Amino acid sequence: MVDVGALRALRSVAALGTLARAAEELGFTASAISQQIKRLEREVGVPVLAPAGRGVVLTPAGRAIVESAPEVFQALERCAEAARSASRGAPRGTLVVAAFSTAIRGLLAPTVGHLSTRCPDLRVDIVEQDPDHALRSVATGAADLALVHDADGLPAVLPGSLTQRHVHTDAGDVVMRREHPLAQREEALTGNDLAGHAWVTSPPGTVCHQWFRRLVADVSGEPDVRHLIDDFSTQLSLVAVSGVIALIPRLARPPLHDGLVARPLRRPPKREVHAAWRRSADASPALRAVLTELDRVPGLTAGGA
Repeated sequence: MVDVGALRALRSVAALGTLARAAEELGFTASAISQQIKRLEREVGVPVLAPAGRGVVLTPAGRAIVESAPEVFQALERCAEAARSASRGAPRGTLVVAAFSTAIRGLLAPTVGHLSTRCPDLRVDIVEQDPDHALRSVATGAADLALVHDADGLPAVLPGSLTQRHVHTDAGDVVMRREHPLAQREEALTGNDLAGHAWVTSPPGTVCHQWFRRLVADVSGEPDVRHLIDDFSTQLSLVAVSGVIALIPRLARPPLHDGLVARPLRRPPKREVHAAWRRSADASPALRAVLTELDRVPGLTAGGA
C-alpha cells in the first residue's frame, strides 16, 4: 500500500521543483523527504523522480501518481471528517490557517480571540503566506484554510480541489495628522484633493503601491513621495512626526492615536478577501467554526481616530 506521507512528499516536490523546498514547506529535512520518496519508489516498483539540473522532475510514473493523489487525499479527509461529525459536533483539534499579514491583523486576530472562548477544544495555528503560497499549502494539506486577496483586481487562481467564499472587502483610506488641511474636509477626498501633498507609501511591487499609483494617476505632475516603507505602523509613525500623508488599507490600520485621523476617498482602492479550503473538508466542524466566526468580525469603517 502506498504510504500517505510519501505521497504528500511527492506532490510537494512536484509543485516546488526541489527536495529542499518541499522539505521546508512540509516541515521536514531534505533527507527525510528523500527517504519518503525512495520508500514510495520501492512500494510502486518504479522511479518517480529524475534529476534535472539542480532540481528534479517527475517521471511518467511519478506524474501519474501525482495526478491521482487529490482523489486519495480527498477520500481520506472525507473519512476523517465523517468520523468526527458522527462522534461529536463540537469543533476540536488543530486547524492551520495560512493568510497574508493584514488579514491576520484585521480578521484572524479577532476571530481567534473569540474562538478561544466559544470553542475551547479548538486550536487555531496561523502562518503568514502570500495568496499563491497559501493556496498551495491548502491544496497540499500543509494548511486547512487560506485567506487570500485578489491581486490588482485579478482573483487568485484556485486549484480544482479547493472551494472558496467571499469574507471581506478591504478598502484604503488616507491617514494624516489632525491639523492637516485635508483633515478638515467633510466630503470624501478625490485624487485632485491630494495634489501637492507629501507622502509616505508602500514600496513598488506591493499591492498598496499599485493602489497609490492608481489614486494619483490623474494628478498632474509626479507625486511628492518622501518615504518608501513596507510596514504600516512605521508609515503611521512618520505621518505623526513629519506631516506626510499615507494610504492605509483598513485591515492593516491599528487604532489611531488622538493626533491622527483617517479620511475616506470618493473612489477608494479595494481588494476582495476570500477564504479557501479543500472541498473534501466541507463537513469539518473546526473549519465551519472558523468560517462562522469570520462572518462575525465587525466591518471596518473609514473615519475616526
